[in-house]
Amino acid sequence: MVNFVHEEIATTLYYDRTFDCEAAKISPGEYYFTSKDMVIVTVLGSCVSACIRDKVSGIGGMNHFMLPDGGKADKDSPVSESMRYGTYAMEVLINQLLKNGAKRENLEAKIFGGGNVLRSFTTMNVGDRNADFVRNYLKEERIKVTGEDLNDIYPRKVYFFPRTGRVLVKKLKQLNNYTLMKREDAYANKLKTNDVGGEVDLF
Repeated sequence: MVNFVHEEIATTLYYDRTFDCEAAKISPGEYYFTSKDMVIVTVLGSCVSACIRDKVSGIGGMNHFMLPDGGKADKDSPVSESMRYGTYAMEVLINQLLKNGAKRENLEAKIFGGGNVLRSFTTMNVGDRNADFVRNYLKEERIKVTGEDLNDIYPRKVYFFPRTGRVLVKKLKQLNNYTLMKREDAYANKLKTNDVGGEVDLF
C-alpha cells in the first residue's frame, strides 16, 4: 500500500499578543491562506517558505516544504520526483488562493529559508536545492518575487502579514537547533517513504 504526501492546511491557530492579531503557525508539509488581517508564522531550517499574495485583494498564504532526496527522473518525464513534489507543494497554495478570489496577474511572492542548518544534509546541499527550486519555480510561473532571504547557515522565524505583504524575518543565531533539526529530519524521512498524492486543479 502506497502512502501519499498531502500538503495539509495548518490547524494551529492562536492569538499573537505581540502583534495583537490572530495567527496561524505552520509546520513542515503545511500551508495556510487567509483574507483576514492576521499573521502566518513558521520556523525554517533547510526548508523553504513562499509567502504569496494578491497585491490588490490582500488574500495570501504561506507554505513550508522541502524537496525530498533523490532526483531520479521518471521514464516519461524529464522532471525529477523531487521537483514534482516541490511543484505540487507550490501549486496547492497558489490554487487555493485562486479558488478563493485571488487573480494570477496580481500575485507576488517573498521567499525564505534554505539554510544549511542540518549537519546530515550539508553534503547534499538540501538548503541550496530548496532555494534554487523556489526561485526557478516562481520565475517560470511569472510570479514576481518582491523580497527574499535564502541560504546562509541560520534557521529563521518568519512572520507574514498577507493583507499588507509585510514580512518580518528573525535569524535564530542563538537557537538550540535540536527541536528544529528533529522536526525537519522526521519530515525528510517521511518524504523518502511517501509519494506525492492528490490532484491539483490548474488555473
